[in-house]
Amino acid sequence: MKIAVTGSIATDHLMTFKGRFSDSLVVDQLHKISLSFLADDLQIRRGGVAANICFGMANLGLHPILVDAVGEDFADYRSWLERHGVDCESVYVSETRHTARFVCTTDEDMAQIATFYAGAMSEAREIELAPVAQRVGGLDLVMVGPSDPEGMRRHTTECRQRGIPFIADPSQQLAFADGPFIRDLITGADYLFTNDYEAHMTEQKTGWSADEVLEQVGTRVITKGKDGAVILRKGEEPIEVPVAREVGRVDPTGVGDAFRAGFLAGLTWGLDLRTCAEVGSMLATYVLETVGTQEYVLRPRHFLERLGESYGAATVAAVEPHLAALRD
Repeated sequence: MKIAVTGSIATDHLMTFKGRFSDSLVVDQLHKISLSFLADDLQIRRGGVAANICFGMANLGLHPILVDAVGEDFADYRSWLERHGVDCESVYVSETRHTARFVCTTDEDMAQIATFYAGAMSEAREIELAPVAQRVGGLDLVMVGPSDPEGMRRHTTECRQRGIPFIADPSQQLAFADGPFIRDLITGADYLFTNDYEAHMTEQKTGWSADEVLEQVGTRVITKGKDGAVILRKGEEPIEVPVAREVGRVDPTGVGDAFRAGFLAGLTWGLDLRTCAEVGSMLATYVLETVGTQEYVLRPRHFLERLGESYGAATVAAVEPHLAALRD
């Protein structure tokens, strides 16, 4: 199964604040907010939604196709991704802009305040998917992740026109988007990925009820933080999947990307949706337990042990054959 993942490719600047943002918020003064927080730590890491997803998939033995725009400063990052098994041949390189930047501060409650600089990502609208499909011998699925809005629209339209199955994952771009734009992004998607908050925002901005959103897509996958994930399909009972057991919480940045990576791996392996979500939840804990979105090390035997502790022997039996070729 050949999967192209479109979406942001960025460098993450991650800081920690030993306190709670909520203690500094004055509700009736939010219209003129002016705050600064003294960070205790700064970590500069590789990131971006699409790159994080591809890295996770590659760690599970797959070879995803990364599609988005970067600057000429991407050379070292490209080498890292390719060394881990990510196909970067379809990444567009801008001649004038730097690779995108994500600057995020996390407090003791794991709440986050972040700013994103698009940079070269704004040129993602120049990318056509047809040459990507031709190069790799066809695409079975395209994930349209958060990136340049017009690039997202173009990829979605092209998937519909060419009959390529696609996943809508608007994520952070939902905050700026209006109803017509969101409706355009998700209509006809085989899967719609959001977190719980984004799910409500999607319904509010589109004016569609939860059932009406489900009419537009094949499957809704909603992550709910500590409450796990739920998979919704028209006319079928919801599939509730609890979170995997964690060793400890360090930084939540990129957890949702890892969940998507594991879920897409499960789809590639032909697993049922519950098992796909279980693999995603297990991979997400690896990111939660490290600083940075691509700093974890996945050893197949250890991954399967933890998967079994969280979800049982049947899940391990379904996943194990697909990890057999990986070195421990």
